[in-house]
Amino acid sequence: MTTMTASHLVSRWSSAFWSGALGICAIVAVIRPAEADPRAVVELFTSQGCSSCPPADQIIGDLSKDPSIIALSMPIDYWDYLGWKDTLADSRFSARQRAYSRVRGDREVYTPQVVVNGSAHVIGSDRAGIENAIGKTDKGAGVMSVPVTMSLAGKQINVSVAASNEPAVSHGEVWICSIARSVPIAITRGENRGQQITYHNVVRNLLKVGDWTGRPESWTVPIENLTRDGVDGAVVYVQDGSREKPGPMLGAAYTSLH
Repeated sequence: MTTMTASHLVSRWSSAFWSGALGICAIVAVIRPAEADPRAVVELFTSQGCSSCPPADQIIGDLSKDPSIIALSMPIDYWDYLGWKDTLADSRFSARQRAYSRVRGDREVYTPQVVVNGSAHVIGSDRAGIENAIGKTDKGAGVMSVPVTMSLAGKQINVSVAASNEPAVSHGEVWICSIARSVPIAITRGENRGQQITYHNVVRNLLKVGDWTGRPESWTVPIENLTRDGVDGAVVYVQDGSREKPGPMLGAAYTSLH
């Protein structure tokens, strides 16, 4: 599914390859507990209003069973005008997707889109492409190289980021996400009307914890800052760059909130 400027109508990519082999909605412009040292953070930008997204949503569900992968669903809001308002969408996720596009310089923002380890983007329904991107990106300098731990202690979450083992990796932003691991939604209008779709590892809130400077550092986050209906887990990630210019993922961890 593709949007252009406000003066243009929405148009679909008509390529037989995309529609027949993978399925894609485009716009111009995860979680089983991940154990120690996950190899990838996989972000899916999805929409309840996009008929090409359900296969990608299922793939995220499958990836969430892999303890070496932290999979996240980030529902976007830019298709809300097409007949169904996404009940899980957050404008911050739309902004994050566009920020990735600006950093890459390709203006490729679409649904379903997966971003792997903060760098490679893949059509979200392309399972083989996602696996290939994981294999390629985890060989990048510093990618997923920083040990991160988090634990629940009473009414707070303790977050620790270790020192970097690579001289070139000396800074990152530390973010924490509250997630709902399984959210079934009955859709009554729009392209997916009549379907009940389960969304996996849905990010419900996203907060910056602090800045990591290459040395061992720790933070404490009150659980009340993350709590929301359906939230049952949390993910922390360390990412190079900034919110406006996100870079490679340096490390991540998960903890259950129940």
